[in-house]
Formats: sequence, structure tokens, C-alpha cells
Amino acid sequence: MLSRITAFLYGVVCYLVFFVTFLYAVGFIGNFAVPKSIDSGALVPIFLALTINLALLGLFAVQHSVMARPWFKAAWTRIVPVPVERSTYVLFSSVALLLMFWKWQPMGGAIWSVRSTSGRVALNALFAAGWLTVLAATFLINHFDLFGLRQVWLYLCGRPYTQLEFRTPGLYRYVRHPLYVGWLLVFWSAPVMTSAHLVFAIATTAYILVAIQFEERDLVRFHGEYAEYRRRVPMILPIGSAKQRTQLKSQSA
Repeated sequence: MLSRITAFLYGVVCYLVFFVTFLYAVGFIGNFAVPKSIDSGALVPIFLALTINLALLGLFAVQHSVMARPWFKAAWTRIVPVPVERSTYVLFSSVALLLMFWKWQPMGGAIWSVRSTSGRVALNALFAAGWLTVLAATFLINHFDLFGLRQVWLYLCGRPYTQLEFRTPGLYRYVRHPLYVGWLLVFWSAPVMTSAHLVFAIATTAYILVAIQFEERDLVRFHGEYAEYRRRVPMILPIGSAKQRTQLKSQSA
């Protein structure tokens, strides 16, 4: 039986690993303030670099998706205690990302390069807005539950874990996946889009679009009202019919 204090400390450590990984990701994708970024390092043959990068992206995609599926959780929690299941998921995701940051290969070449000062400022502002959107989206639903701290805190206090209710606060009234909107802004808001960055952006965008399908299937299963929410609210782009906009305004009033 995992002690409550040990579980809590483990959850805190996992969260700190995530937090460091998150901060490093800002510099890695933005090409600043980190020792190894998406475009830094010695060039290797293009096909070798592409193979390595796709393998790293694939490893993260498989880990991130498979470990989030209910059937995997049901089997996994026979080994890993339930209170630390989410923290362990966060830890594994962070390790997969850190491995990608470490082994990522630059590929040279610029697909586009924005030279105007105003254009670069605008793209950097969108890049920053993307990160803020990602953080805001996690706090709107429950940041600490999403990253495992709520689970280990409740276990430490001797209180049973309760599933979060289905809610659509703030940005979730306008798009179903504001978290992914933030990520897409982060991935594509590049004043200089190199070959390596383009591969990263295309692969992560494709992953997001596929992951949404699995995620929404689970949400419909666990939250019956999600089917109606999916019908009313756009997935990524906040574009809908006049009727949808009227409904959203009346709900937020």
C-alpha cells in the first residue's frame, strides 16, 4: 500500500518535472534561452534527421495517446496505484518530450522568413498568446487535476477522488478545444519557419486532429451532454452559425 505522504511527494515531483519541461518547451520551439532548440545543433544527412525526428514525434504520440485511453488505465492501475496514475502519465509524457528535445535534429533551410519588424512582432505576439491560451485552458477546467496534483492531495487528506463535472467555462464556450488552439498558435507562429520546425508543426497538427477524435469519443461516453456540446460548439476555429452565437451569448449572460 502506497503511503499517502509518498504518493503526494511523488505527485509533486512529477509536476515539477512537467513544469521544467513546459518552460524548456517555450525556448525549444521559440529558439531562445535553451542550450538545444528546434533549429540548433550540427546538421546530419536530411533523411537521417527526418527519420530520427519522426521517430521521436511518434514515440511521444503513442505514449501520450495510449496511456490516456480508458482501457490502458484499467490495466495500468493494476500495477500503478490509482492515486498516482495521472502523475505517472504526466511524468512519462514529460520524459518523452525531454527525450525529443535532447535528440531532435535540425534540418536546415528556411521555408519562410519574415523580415519586417511588424510581421515578426505580430508572430512573436501570437506565439506568446498561444502559450497563455494553453495555460488558461488548463486552469479553466482544473489545472491541478489535469496534472495529477489534485489526485495525490485528496489521497493525502484521506478523501475519495471525485470526477470533475462537465463544464464549459470561458474559452470553452467558443471552441471545444482551446488547449489545442493554443498549441497550434505556438507551433505555427514562427517568424522563421525552418524545415525542422515545419516537420514538427505538421506532425503535431496531424496528431492533434487525430487525438481529438479519440478524446471526444471518450468524452461522449463519460459525459452524455458532450454530444450536444459537440453539435453546438466549433472544434477549433470559433466560427459558427448566428444561431450558435446567440445560444452562446444567452448561456454566458
